[in-house]
Amino acid sequence: MTLQAYQKAYQSSTTRSENPRDTEYRLFGQVTRSLIEASQAPREEMQKRAAALAWNRSVWSALATDCAQEGNGLPKELRAGIISLSMFVRKYSREVMQSGADFEPLIDINRTIMQGLAPGSSAGQG
Repeated sequence: MTLQAYQKAYQSSTTRSENPRDTEYRLFGQVTRSLIEASQAPREEMQKRAAALAWNRSVWSALATDCAQEGNGLPKELRAGIISLSMFVRKYSREVMQSGADFEPLIDINRTIMQGLAPGSSAGQG
């Protein structure tokens, strides 16, 4: 799936009746589970590892693209933070594939985002 397809899927999913925060929470849950499974796969299973990393990068890229839009309603500092995290995710994912770096920092970032998106959380609401 191309980056444009991921972005379109992300954008169309947020237009459904589901609360956008719930959609984002569910998406992060799915991609994080994929990262966890890939982290437990042997290094020889490059396809599984690469697919999980590509999906995670695509999610973060779509978020960064959305945050860069003029009409985005999030506070400017939060948008900048998301864009910075997206750049880190892209760079660190390369290290995981090329150097065998640990998946854990990527998993931790996603879990932290999920905590902020969790039902009942006031983080990011404005």
